[in-house]
Amino acid sequence: MSTSVGQQLLTSVATRAYRGCQQVLTFRRCRRGGVMNHVIVVGAGPTGLLLAGDLATAGVRVTLVERRPRTESNLTRAFGVHARTLELFDARGLADELVATGQPITRLSLFHRLTLDLGALPSRFRFLLITPQYQVERLLARRAGDAGVAFRHGTTLTGLAQDADGVSAAVRTPDGRHETIRADYLVGTDGHHSTVRELIGLPFPGTAVLRSMVLADVRLADPPAEQLTVNGVGDAFAFIAPFGDGWHRIFAWDRDDQQPVDAPLELEEVRAITRRALGTDHGILEARWLSRFHSDERQAPAYRVGRVFLAGDAAHVHSPAGGQGMNTGLQDAANLSWKLAAVESGRARDGLLDSYQTERHPVGHQVLRSSGALIRLAMARHPGVRALRAVFSVVVSTVAPVRRRALGMVTGVGIAYRAAPRSHGLTGSRAPDVTLADGRRLYEALRRGRFVLVTPPGRSGDLAGLADAGLVVTAGPQDRTVLVRPDGYIAWACEGVAGADTLARVLDTVGHAPLRVARPA
Repeated sequence: MSTSVGQQLLTSVATRAYRGCQQVLTFRRCRRGGVMNHVIVVGAGPTGLLLAGDLATAGVRVTLVERRPRTESNLTRAFGVHARTLELFDARGLADELVATGQPITRLSLFHRLTLDLGALPSRFRFLLITPQYQVERLLARRAGDAGVAFRHGTTLTGLAQDADGVSAAVRTPDGRHETIRADYLVGTDGHHSTVRELIGLPFPGTAVLRSMVLADVRLADPPAEQLTVNGVGDAFAFIAPFGDGWHRIFAWDRDDQQPVDAPLELEEVRAITRRALGTDHGILEARWLSRFHSDERQAPAYRVGRVFLAGDAAHVHSPAGGQGMNTGLQDAANLSWKLAAVESGRARDGLLDSYQTERHPVGHQVLRSSGALIRLAMARHPGVRALRAVFSVVVSTVAPVRRRALGMVTGVGIAYRAAPRSHGLTGSRAPDVTLADGRRLYEALRRGRFVLVTPPGRSGDLAGLADAGLVVTAGPQDRTVLVRPDGYIAWACEGVAGADTLARVLDTVGHAPLRVARPA
C-alpha cells in the first residue's frame, strides 16, 4: 500500500524542518571516531523493551526513559500473543519460557458460526497464547537489563530537538531536576498519548470506534466449551478467553450504556452485558481486576521524522478485535531494531532506516482495517450487515485460501514486505523455521542477531569465510540459497548456489556491510 500524497508531503516537510534545525548544543561524543552510538527509547512497554534489548544486545548504548516508577506495573489490557510474535521471541531465546506462563488456544470461535483452527498454521507455534501483558514485559525487561540498557524510571520527557548530528531529549527526573540527554536517534514507544509524537508535530488522525468498553478478569462457575468465544448481538458484544489458571478475561461493550472511562465499574454490569451478548454470563463469580477504556482507530502519517521514530501504539492504535495491538508493536520493534543497530555500528547507511516506514506503515494500515472490520461485524445491528456477517463466516469456514489468508493476517505469519521488481518470489516473506544441517532450527541460528545465510545441503563450506563478515553461514534442507534478515524475513534468495561476488553485491543493498571478496594473486 502506498502512502498518500498528503502524507508524503507532511512527512517531507516535517523531516526537512527538523533536519534543517541548527541549534547549537554542547555534548561529548564517544565511540566510533566521534559518533555517539547511543539511542534513546521513550516508553517501557513491550515495544520499547524489545527494541531496547535488541539494540543493547547488538552493542548499542541505550537509555530507556519511562515516566512510571519502577514499582508501578502496566495495565494488563493486552493478553494474547500470536504465532509470529512467538517466533520473534523464539529468535531471542524467550518463547518457551513465555509459553510456560500462559494458556495455548488452538481454536478461535467467532459469532457462533465460525471456528478457526490454529493447528493449521505453518509455524512451530500453532496457537494463540493467552498470558497477561506483564509476563511479556517481565521477560523483555530482564533481557534488556542483562544486555546493559540504562533504565530511567520515573523520568518524564518534556522537550525534544534534533539537528544534523543527533537528538536532544529534555527530561524531568524523579526528584524534579531537568536534564538533557543527547543521542544519535530517539524512538517513541510511549503509547496512544505519545509525548514524542506530539513534540515532533505529527497528527494522529482517526476516529473513536468504541467508548466505554469494560474489561474484567473473572472466575466462572460454567466456563464456555470453546477455548475462545466472541459474539455480538448488535447492541452488545462480549469476548471470553481463559488464562489457564482458573481466571478468564472478558471484554464487553453495551451500546446503550456508554460511561466515562473513569466511571466506577461494578461486577454486575459485566454480568449484564455478557448475558446480552452471549445469552449467558457463564456464572461469573468474582473479579480480580475491573477497568474501562475507549478504543480508537488512528495511525500517524509518518513513522520517521529525521532522527526520531515512532513504534507501537505511538504510531498506530486500533480495536482489540483479533488481539493484534501488542503484537503489531513488537513486530515494529523487531523491524526497526536491527536496522538501527546496523547504522549505529557503521555496517549500513542511514537510508536503510527509511525502509522502516516503507515496510511497517502499510502493515499498520492493514491491521487497522482488518481489526476494524471484525469489530464492526461484531457490533452489527442492521439485518443486512448481520446477514453479511453470516456470509463472511461461511466463506472463511469453507474456502481454504480465504481461511489461510485470514489466519495469516491475524496471527502475523502471513505478513510480507514488498520486494523489488524481478526479485525471487521468497524475497520479503517471513522465513519459515527449518531444521539446518548442524541440527539447529533457523530461529535458533537467528539468536545471534545477525543475518543468516542458508545454502544448499553440503555447500556451506564453500562460503565459510563469510562468517568473518558477521554472517551466520549454514546449510539448509533445499537446493536454494536464502539470506534471512535478523528479524526473520527473507532479504534475498536464489535457486542453487550463490557465489561470493553475488553475495557481496546483495549484502551491500540489504543493510549489511559490503564484503571484501578475496581475489586470487
